[in-house]
Amino acid sequence: MSQALDTPPAASARPEPPESDLAALAARHGLTVSGARPPLGAYVRQLWGRRHFILAFSQAKLTAQYSKAKLGQLWQVATPLLNAAVYFFIFGLLLGARKGIPSDVYVPFLVTGVFVFTFTQSSVLAGVRAISGNLGLVRALHFPRASLPISFALQQLQQLLFSMIVLVVVMIGFRSYPDASWLLVVPALALQFVFNTGLALIFARMGSKTPDLAQLMPFVLRTWMYASGVMFSIPAMLADKNVPAWLADVLQWNPAAIYMDLVRFALIDKYDSSYLPPHVWAFALGWAVLAGVVGFVYFWKAEERYGRG
Repeated sequence: MSQALDTPPAASARPEPPESDLAALAARHGLTVSGARPPLGAYVRQLWGRRHFILAFSQAKLTAQYSKAKLGQLWQVATPLLNAAVYFFIFGLLLGARKGIPSDVYVPFLVTGVFVFTFTQSSVLAGVRAISGNLGLVRALHFPRASLPISFALQQLQQLLFSMIVLVVVMIGFRSYPDASWLLVVPALALQFVFNTGLALIFARMGSKTPDLAQLMPFVLRTWMYASGVMFSIPAMLADKNVPAWLADVLQWNPAAIYMDLVRFALIDKYDSSYLPPHVWAFALGWAVLAGVVGFVYFWKAEERYGRG
């Protein structure tokens, strides 16, 4: 005779409360989403509160950059100087890119262009890897992620300031002596730093989702360098060529050319205002504000997605 087995009645499933009730409960007890994007004003205040970390991080990165090289920090100035020497041989001697520039001005012209463009180039390349190359830090600690691309741009500014010592020696060696116009370097580099920081923020967000962008950017930046008048004077090179007026304007008013021209105008005695496009300071300010504001907001919009997935 078979014995019936008693089976316990199925436990009645308690219906889960709707998400609106859960959100209200969390808000009542002061709970927020982990890593949620703060309002823009609060985000700026958080960054200001991390200013000491941003400075210390940039200095540590700068110190560690050449720590394994025997010459150490000398490579900060040796690298752009070697690049300038190569460009002088190829463009200055072989290709005649000195057209329209006095022979005693071309070397300071070229070295200044290489140093100033390298500032932007290095800021962009560092920005591309700012998030994707520091995922351990991003995932382990809670801090405003914009601290990373800003600190990398600041690192490149500090490296440029070391290079400026060599640039001053070059200027004096070619008879461009310090005067009041040299003070214009300060606002020119300040505007360029804001512009570079904006670019670093833009490419930090793009690089966080597309790491392969780091492999593409050197080709993009090299093309930008060749189109920006690092090795030649744009007005002089276009003077006898049938180039559309709009293309000439684009080449002269592109931000890399603008910031190089301003620093050259400030430091080189014979590089006068005739080499500059009209309204050059207005364009320098406009590029800085545009890149800085757009880059910061664009990066902040994705704050809660960095380091996830």
